[in-house]
Amino acid sequence: MGPGAVLTAAAKQAEQLRIDGNTYFRKDRFGAAIDAYTEAITLCPNVPIYWTNRALCHRKRNDWTKVEEDCRKAIEIDHNSVKAHYMLGLALLQKNELAEGIKALQRALDLGRGADPKGYMVEEIWQELAKAKYMEWEQASTKRSWELQSLKYVNPIVFVSHREACENALKEKHFLDNSQTEGFLDETIASHLKQLEALGQVFERAVEDDAPSEVPDYLCCKITLDIFRDPVITPSGVTYERAVILDHLKKVGKFDPITREPLDPSQLIPNLAIKEAVQAYLRKHGWAYKMDWI
Repeated sequence: MGPGAVLTAAAKQAEQLRIDGNTYFRKDRFGAAIDAYTEAITLCPNVPIYWTNRALCHRKRNDWTKVEEDCRKAIEIDHNSVKAHYMLGLALLQKNELAEGIKALQRALDLGRGADPKGYMVEEIWQELAKAKYMEWEQASTKRSWELQSLKYVNPIVFVSHREACENALKEKHFLDNSQTEGFLDETIASHLKQLEALGQVFERAVEDDAPSEVPDYLCCKITLDIFRDPVITPSGVTYERAVILDHLKKVGKFDPITREPLDPSQLIPNLAIKEAVQAYLRKHGWAYKMDWI
């Protein structure tokens, strides 16, 4: 038996172990499934699905450290593994690494949309990403609110103390006479107060942005009325959510639901302008992420 035959035999055995692991998983026997996938990995360590399958078992057990380890290994083997990026994102969120978790989930979503834009996993990933994005906005909003309160109630005292310190220091050093000192300090404090007022206005505007309101119609799908995630435009000039219009074309008929003109999936083009507008809006109004999963 040559090396090729040994390799083939190992690959076949590993694949059978994967099938066995899947059976154990469906029966909620996660320990047995982990053992089966581990044996498969030992035989064929460069097959990413063995790593992601084992990671899924660890996820069921809430063993997020091992989920992260297995997903990172799967990504080393296959940079385009949707499941690996997705579960890595979930694991990082569990570790309160919000920014990195969001980055991994966004990568999973982009890859998932490319492979199957209306697949169940794309929707699942979006839900988790929206929750994480809303959490990120909520933390930033809380921080902005606290800073605004600080500006209102703390800084006036700080400026008084700052003025007294400046007066004492200048008088001790004899850099300026009393009249010069008074004029210099008045001008300095007036400048600081002006800056403080401008900063306060910035935070006031931030508070306004943080207050939930209605999302503009042009940023919402005309079928679902939800904010766009992956907008596409038809030859008629109507923009729809990709998964929604694809579902319509498959189940209802190949025509534009608004204009009633003939429409084929191949005619759908990503509406990059609307997508960028949505992203800009969400960056400024993070509360809108909650609209999709509330």
